[in-house]
Amino acid sequence: MVVCGDDGLAHRLAAELRGVYEEQVTLVVPPAERSVRPPVVGRARAVSAALLDRVVSAAVSRAAGNGTAAAPATGEPGNGQRTLEAVEPTEAVLAEAGVERADALALVYEDDETNIRAALTARRLNPDLRLVLRLYNRRLGLHIEELLDQAAALAVGGGPAAGSDASTTVLSDADTAAPALAASAVAGTTKVVQTDRLLLRAVERAPGEPASGRPTLALLSANAADPAFADGSESSGEQGPLLLPDARAVREAAGRRGSVELEQVTYARRPAPQTGRGLGAMVPIGILFSRRLRLSLAGLVGCVLALAVALWVVTGIHPLGALYLTLLDLFAINDPAIGASTARQVLQLLSGLMGLLLLPVLLAAVLEALGTFRGAGSLRRPPRGMGGHVVLLGLGKIGTRVLVRLRELNIPVVCVEAGPEARGLAVARRLRVPVVLGDVTQEGVLEAAKIHRAHALLSVTSSDTTNLEAALYARTLRPDLRVVLRLYDDDFATAVYRTLRAAHPQALTRSRSVSHLSAPSFAGAMMGRQILGAIPVERRVLLFAALGVGECARLTGRTVGEAFRAGMWRVLALDTGEGGDGLVWDLPDTYVLRDEDRVVLAATRRGLAELLGRRGRGSGL
Repeated sequence: MVVCGDDGLAHRLAAELRGVYEEQVTLVVPPAERSVRPPVVGRARAVSAALLDRVVSAAVSRAAGNGTAAAPATGEPGNGQRTLEAVEPTEAVLAEAGVERADALALVYEDDETNIRAALTARRLNPDLRLVLRLYNRRLGLHIEELLDQAAALAVGGGPAAGSDASTTVLSDADTAAPALAASAVAGTTKVVQTDRLLLRAVERAPGEPASGRPTLALLSANAADPAFADGSESSGEQGPLLLPDARAVREAAGRRGSVELEQVTYARRPAPQTGRGLGAMVPIGILFSRRLRLSLAGLVGCVLALAVALWVVTGIHPLGALYLTLLDLFAINDPAIGASTARQVLQLLSGLMGLLLLPVLLAAVLEALGTFRGAGSLRRPPRGMGGHVVLLGLGKIGTRVLVRLRELNIPVVCVEAGPEARGLAVARRLRVPVVLGDVTQEGVLEAAKIHRAHALLSVTSSDTTNLEAALYARTLRPDLRVVLRLYDDDFATAVYRTLRAAHPQALTRSRSVSHLSAPSFAGAMMGRQILGAIPVERRVLLFAALGVGECARLTGRTVGEAFRAGMWRVLALDTGEGGDGLVWDLPDTYVLRDEDRVVLAATRRGLAELLGRRGRGSGL
C-alpha cells in the first residue's frame, strides 16, 4: 500500500492500514522542514525529528545537481512502514515508492489538483492499481472516477483483465467523517458502519444482559475472576475476544462474557418540526402565530362571548341577536343605546372598549403572518418549545456534510454560524433547518439555540479554541449535555477528552480529529470497494463487506445457515436494490443464496481473504 499526503490524514491512514489490516505501507510525505503542519499521529513527531538530519543532507545533495526529488526512504523497524520524503508526487517519486508493484495508492493531499495529477500518472504506471483520491468537489470526483476507470480498461485491452482489481474511488474527508460525527452526537459512539443511507453501530452488551435477538458478532474477553478460567479449564486462547461465534459458543458464554451486536442508529425522540419544504396551502396555526398572540386572541373571543351572554340576560332577546348586537358594538357600527337601561349602556361601552383592544391584536396577527410567509425562503429561527435536538456549531465544509447526514436520519437540528456567507447556509435554508447567526463565544447565542433543552452539542468549526470554548460554556449551562468536538490535533483531542471526562463524569464527551474519523473509510477503499468498514473488538478487527454471491464459490447455492462459518464469516443482510435502504436484515437461515444476490457480511481478515480467494500480504488482505 502506498499513501501520499501532506497532513495528518496521511499518517493516520498509514497507521490504520498497518494496525487494522496488517498491510505493508510506503508513506510519501513532504520534507519535515517544508511541512505546513507537523504530523501529530502516534510516533510521527519522533520519526520526523530522527529523519531531519537525513532530509537536510539529501536536500543539499539535490541542490548540487538535478537528482531525484525524493529523499532516501527510511523505515521504522518492525512496524511494516517505509517513509519516503518528497515535495510533490512526481512520476519519479511514485516509481521509487513502488507504485508499479503496489496493490493500492491513496492520494490525500489537501490540494485537489495535486491529487488528480498524481492519479493520472499512477494509472499510467500501473493500470491494475486501486486508486483512492481525496477530493472535496463531488461532481468533479465523479468525472475523475469515470475517466481513470476508462483509462484502466483501455490499458488492458478494452476490458478488465482476469483477476484485475483496478478501481478508482474518490472520497472527501468531510463526507467520510460526517457519519461518525453524527453517530457520536446521537448514539455516543464512532464505531459505525455505513451502508447506503443506513448507519449501523457496534453495541457492547454486558454479561447477563438479555439478548436482543440480533446475531452475536463477537464475544468479549472473559472475566479473569470467572471460575471457569481460574481452574485452567479453558485454554488461554479462549480468554480473548471470539469473533463470529456459533450458537454453542454463545450459549456457553452466557452470563460470563460480554457480547457485541450490530444495531441501527436511530433517533427515538419526537420528529423534527422542520421537515417540510415550505408553507403549503394549509399552514398550522402554531407556525403562523406565536403562543402569546394565540392566547390574546382566545381571551378577546372569550370576553366577546361573555358580553353577548350578559346582553342576552339583561335584555332577554335571542342569544344570536345578542351576539350580533355585541359585535356591532364591538366594531362601533351600532346606534348609541340612548334611552336604554343602564345595564345595556354599560355593556355597549364595554363592547367598544373590547373593540379598541382588538385592533392592536389584529395588527400583530397580520404582521406575524406576513413575517412567517416572508421568512419561508430565508433562515428560520428555532421554534418556541423546541427540545431534544442537536445543536450544530459551524456550517463550513465539515458542518455542511454533518447537517445533511443528521437530516437524513430525521434528527432535529439547530445550527449556529458566525458568518452570514458560510457555504452551509444555503443547505440549511433548503432543508428548513433553524439557524442562529452569531459568534458562539458570545453570551446568549447558545441560549438562543435552545442549548438547555438540546440532546447534544456538535461543535465542528475550523477553530479548535472556538470548539473548546463553546463546549466549556455549554457545560456550564447543562453539565450533563452530550458534547462532540472536532479538533485538528489528535494529541490535543485526547487531552481535551480526558479532561472533560474527568470534570464531568456524568456526561458523555467525544473529541475527535477529522483525520481520525476519515482514515477508516479511506483505508477500506484501499482494500477494495467491497469493504464497508471495520469495527475494532478489543485487540482484533471485524470487517464488513458487500459482496456478490457469484464472486464467492463458498456462498453460491447454500442457505444462510450453511454459509455461516464460525470465526470466519457470517451473512448479515441481503441487498435487494429496492426502496428504503434496500437491505433485508432478518434473513432466515433457510434462505438459499443465488449467484445474482448481493449480501452484506461480517468477516475476519483471514475469512474475507479466503472468501475472495486471496492469499498472502501482497494480494490485498
